[in-house]
Amino acid sequence: MTNSVAEIADNEALFVIGSNTTENHPIIALRMKEAVKKGAKLIVADPRRIPLVKFATLWLRQRPGTDSVLLNAITNAILIEGLEDKEFIAARTEGYADFVQSLESFTPEYGEEITGVPAQDIRQAARIYGSAKNAGIYYAMGITQHVMGTYNVHAVGNLALVTGNVGKRAAGVNPLRGQNNVQGACDMGGLPNVYPGYQKVDDLGVKEKFEKAWGKTLSGRIGLGATEMTGAMLSGQLKGMYIFGENPALSDPNTTHSLKAFANLEFLVVQDIFMTETAQLADVVLPGVSFAEKEGTFTSSERRVQRVRKAVNPPGLAKADLFIIDQIAKRIDGLGDLNATPLPEEIFAEVAALWSSIAGISYGRLEKESLRWPCPTKDHQGTEYLFKESFTRPGGKALFTPVPFVSSKELPDKEYPFVLTTGRELFHYHTGTMTRRSAGLNAVAPEAFVEVNPMDAEAMGLADGQKLTVSSRRGSISLKARVSGIVPPHVVFIPFHYREAAANLLTSDAMDPVCKIMEAKVCAVKLEIT
Repeated sequence: MTNSVAEIADNEALFVIGSNTTENHPIIALRMKEAVKKGAKLIVADPRRIPLVKFATLWLRQRPGTDSVLLNAITNAILIEGLEDKEFIAARTEGYADFVQSLESFTPEYGEEITGVPAQDIRQAARIYGSAKNAGIYYAMGITQHVMGTYNVHAVGNLALVTGNVGKRAAGVNPLRGQNNVQGACDMGGLPNVYPGYQKVDDLGVKEKFEKAWGKTLSGRIGLGATEMTGAMLSGQLKGMYIFGENPALSDPNTTHSLKAFANLEFLVVQDIFMTETAQLADVVLPGVSFAEKEGTFTSSERRVQRVRKAVNPPGLAKADLFIIDQIAKRIDGLGDLNATPLPEEIFAEVAALWSSIAGISYGRLEKESLRWPCPTKDHQGTEYLFKESFTRPGGKALFTPVPFVSSKELPDKEYPFVLTTGRELFHYHTGTMTRRSAGLNAVAPEAFVEVNPMDAEAMGLADGQKLTVSSRRGSISLKARVSGIVPPHVVFIPFHYREAAANLLTSDAMDPVCKIMEAKVCAVKLEIT
């Protein structure tokens, strides 16, 4: 997030797209409701009538997979009505002329043709967002898990830049992270192309810096992204894998394809706190610990670094994750004392010495307060919002990026006439590794379901609660129908938490060519009453 959670309540306008915020980020949704109560105008763009729609000034019900066209059309309407921030554009951006030219065909009328959102609503959204003194955009995986996910994010950035809503308070571009501490994992280098602090592995200067700090010769080669590993396993290029705190046997799109890939491995290690579906495939399972059984830090969506303190001892043979990784590393290179495990505080200090944005953060300070990076010095109070003075590109200016229309890889046809979209529900989380072990949560949300629009149900002769088989080109699952106007006609929704009706057996593994994310949000399916 460029901005912080507390600032949300002070937004004059909010644009939420691709985020079922009340169910997936309920605390952030409370801030949004607070802003509305204070007079802010809320735009919600979502194919489903999500609970946040009740609080919206305007609901845009775009067709799944058409987000970038909707965003381009809104930006086009802002320019037509003269709502752009000319001063900000001139002083703080580049590539504007080419960007404006790229928008010429994305009129509100064209937007209506592609997205299904009425042109007058596109214009109204432009007026609400473009007229606000400070407006924030909030998005999640609803716009990223597409073959054009990178373009969607570029379109979000363009909209914020054209109105000058970056680099100031209560505004910005704010991705809502999908999992706890995923921000921290990325910050610490849990990506195939960067060291801690997003320092690129193929940058010679960066490579030399880390080689000097670590006393090792390092590779400058960019590794595989998680989604690319499936193909590498199937081809035999990748022979062994170590999976830590992830359950891809249930969470990967086109799961059957992924399971074939795992079966092709020579050796699989899984480190987790429960015997997940993925752990059941492993040659070796290393029992790790939960958040309450270890020391360390978590970093939230707003870049806030917080201390995590051990509250209880781990059960059975479970060991702290850091202990396990350290022991394996020492056995691989034959160096180091097996009886001495580094402290999380020592590792954090090492990263802080190599990444200037957290140089001012220490465990001593975190004992008293949480801090948002950048925090470059020991007397710095952390950064509420980013890019106040300049952007992190050479020259300090932001770049507009033309965004073409790219269609979803798999659209409905005569054989598979429905669009399937997937997501989470309030009472369960991700693959249910933890939440489905809770009797209370299971009592409220005991089983999978598929949302079907009443018009489609009537055409099929389908009753609420009746069993359906949902099939795609990749697989079939059986589950109960939930007849509901939450979804539009010809669109169905399935939550992906339930192993006994795993939605990802149906979803597509078509991939965004830039960030390599899979298209979990759009595929074609058919429905059959069973």
